[in-house]
Amino acid sequence: MNIKIGIGYDVHRLVQNRDLIIGGVKLDYHLGLLGHSDADVLIHAIMDALLGAAGSGDIGVLFPDTDAKYKNINSLVLLNEVNNVILDRGYHIVNIDSVIIAQNPKMRPYIPDMIKNIADTLKITPEQINIKATTEEGLGFTGSSEGIAAKAVCLIGE
Repeated sequence: MNIKIGIGYDVHRLVQNRDLIIGGVKLDYHLGLLGHSDADVLIHAIMDALLGAAGSGDIGVLFPDTDAKYKNINSLVLLNEVNNVILDRGYHIVNIDSVIIAQNPKMRPYIPDMIKNIADTLKITPEQINIKATTEEGLGFTGSSEGIAAKAVCLIGE
C-alpha cells in the first residue's frame, strides 16, 4: 500500500459578533472566529493535512477567500469537497490526529460531537479520528485568548 502523510495548521482571531464554530459544532462562547468562511480552525487544519498528503495544494487554492461563494460557508461543506478530491485521486483516509490550541473555552465537552461531524462528512469511522485540546498556559496569542489555532496530521493510502 502506498501511504502518504500530511500536516495542516490554521489560526483565526477571536472577535465579537461571530459564532464560534469548531469541528462543525457551535460552541457556547461570547466570541467567535473571524474569517471569510465560518473560520472553523479545526476543519481547516484537517483539510490542509488531507490536501497536503494527496499533493493537492491547500484550502487557499481550492477555496480562495476572494471568492464570494465561500463567504460564511460551513466548513463541513468544504471538507466534503476535499474528501472528493482525496477519493478522486485514488486515496482513502487511514486516520486523522489533531489538536485545538485555545485558552478558552474548554473543548472537552464538544469533542465527541466534533468527531461525529467529521467522521460523518468524511464517511469514515469515529475511531479513525482523534481530537485533543490544550491551552498554552496563558502564553502567546492563544494563551491571551486573542485567537484559536489547530494542527492536524493525517495518513492516507491507496
